[in-house]
Amino acid sequence: MCLGVPGKIIEIYEKQGLKMGKVDFGGIVRETCLDFVPEAQIGDYTVIHVGFAISLLSEEEAQKTLEMLREITDIGEELGLYDDQLPGA
Repeated sequence: MCLGVPGKIIEIYEKQGLKMGKVDFGGIVRETCLDFVPEAQIGDYTVIHVGFAISLLSEEEAQKTLEMLREITDIGEELGLYDDQLPGA
């Protein structure tokens, strides 16, 4: 399953003819292609999927989604879903 994760655009620039940006995911900053959301501005929230911004959303929607993702992670930790070790480790 693939997820789109919301993040906040903190920088916009052009790179090799593409609209690019730096997006903050709660303290983790990644380079992202913004070509699919040409109207994006610094401070906007966007949904990122495999390095591409695919839509814009409000800060409220972004915060709700981030809270749901935190809850999923918390439930997974409670269930021990992240305790698995790689074979041979």
